Amino acid sequence: MKYRLGWIPLLLAILLVSVPACKKDSGTSGQASLGASAGAAGGVRWTVPKRWTNQPERPMRIATYAIPAAEGDAEGAECAVSFFGTGQGGNVDANIDRWVGQFEGAEVLAKSSREVNGIKVTTIQIAGAYLAPGGPMMASTGKKMNYQLLGAIIEAPEGLVFFKLTGPSKTVGSINTEFDAMTGSISK
Repeated sequence: MKYRLGWIPLLLAILLVSVPACKKDSGTSGQASLGASAGAAGGVRWTVPKRWTNQPERPMRIATYAIPAAEGDAEGAECAVSFFGTGQGGNVDANIDRWVGQFEGAEVLAKSSREVNGIKVTTIQIAGAYLAPGGPMMASTGKKMNYQLLGAIIEAPEGLVFFKLTGPSKTVGSINTEFDAMTGSISK
């Protein structure tokens, strides 16, 4: 009996040391914090990460969000959200090919599909020299070296909704969890 009781203090010590290690993360490292701002298009809605700010309206966009630069980057990133209507805007693969074509020396870092609340979401991450298309004919406005694109194509009830986030590689790499949280918040 004495032998078994001798293990109780050891078990209590292990529990006291282990419990704080299991404490839930406060959200400051590795987790995205979604804010109160939301968007909607094509029959879906989403919640915007807390650090992102809404920008003024732009042609062909439902929303534009500015993302602060990571330390050491001269500029931040931008996330454009577009919806062209039912049956408009091409298919998922054609849009991914178009995004890849907007990079010189494009490297596809990741591509995947998943279901979020019963809605198919296809994501892609591309790195390289961004040719920065803009204007009415989408001509390059200049090459931006060491850039990345995080893209998500949402197969919404009313048609495809496009999330295209571009910016310097360090900044984009630092906000993967925020982009994933936003696309993970998609719902009807």
